[in-house]
Amino acid sequence: MALDWQDLHHSELTTQQLYQILALRNTVFIVEQICPYQDIDGADLYGENRHILALSDNKLLAYARLLAPKGNDRPAKIGRVIVSGEARGMKLGNQLMEQAVASCQDHWPQHKIFLSAQAHLQRFYGRFGFTAVSETYLEDDIPHVDMQN
Repeated sequence: MALDWQDLHHSELTTQQLYQILALRNTVFIVEQICPYQDIDGADLYGENRHILALSDNKLLAYARLLAPKGNDRPAKIGRVIVSGEARGMKLGNQLMEQAVASCQDHWPQHKIFLSAQAHLQRFYGRFGFTAVSETYLEDDIPHVDMQN
């Protein structure tokens, strides 16, 4: 399967891409995980924030949102890391994280990278240089841990 990886500033997103992003996040984070929360939080179209997309035949298979640092001593943030149900098992999560980390390093090279990981994925993110910087805590009734590289 040929993948089209895109690293886009929010102003470059088409309406169709934004719709696909929000639909995928809703399907997985809210419906599959049975976790009602405010996914549309105002950050998707803000400042220098970016979006990493993996498309195949114009269908979104993997996605991550990158939040620009909010100051000289603040980290960039990777969030909303997701692989669609139909693409799981294809190792897209690894490729997605490689793309997300590389984009953060390209766009904000002097900044550390932070993410809030679901606790059961701590080893997965550890493979990309992230280490825990907090104890496990509940976010929307799901155990999470803050990680930074």
